[in-house]
Amino acid sequence: MLNFEEFFTACTGLWKTERIYHSIVQGGTERSYTEYTVEALRNEQKQQILSVSAMNGIKVDLEQQKDAESACPGFAIAFDTVSETGERVAMSLKALFVPDAYALTDASIQPSPPPPVAAMVPDSEEIIRGYYLRDEGYSEAGAIAGRFTYLPTRQTLEMTTYYGRSVAIDQMRIVAPDLRLRTILTYKRPEQPDQPPTIITLAGFGVERRQSL
Repeated sequence: MLNFEEFFTACTGLWKTERIYHSIVQGGTERSYTEYTVEALRNEQKQQILSVSAMNGIKVDLEQQKDAESACPGFAIAFDTVSETGERVAMSLKALFVPDAYALTDASIQPSPPPPVAAMVPDSEEIIRGYYLRDEGYSEAGAIAGRFTYLPTRQTLEMTTYYGRSVAIDQMRIVAPDLRLRTILTYKRPEQPDQPPTIITLAGFGVERRQSL
């Protein structure tokens, strides 16, 4: 069983991924192939992400900051994706995961909307919850703040990102040292902020394999 920090260490390296996406609204499927490298974030990179997030109202408890540098893991990702139609997308981003124990939020910041039912996780002492901070979004440009949960007994990280028009649920589960399973669900974001998303527009599934260097 991997603890929180060990999970991110296990995610580093070169990975190759095959995915299939199902368009729930329009019908049809699309396959893609991705190669990407994952490196652990350096402390200066973490501080860069935290400085941007602080302007958006999410800060780290300064009294615990030295501990937070090691307790808040993250990774830098660079990937190149090719779809079955030949379309190519390359991107790099950095992501930091701040457990709630280290997070201070501005009282003026509106709380996150309720997650979809599929992303609801019952409270438990072993579950780690917190903020998922990125310097760049997938669906929309700019810095992104979402929520995450990590369940050590299943070695599963789940990230919920609230975009302007959609809500993305990205689940990553390590089932072997060199094998991960990936599930991506995209919902239409409700017009009412207090309502959980219910309309799924896209579902993706992938098998990710770590490569020997």
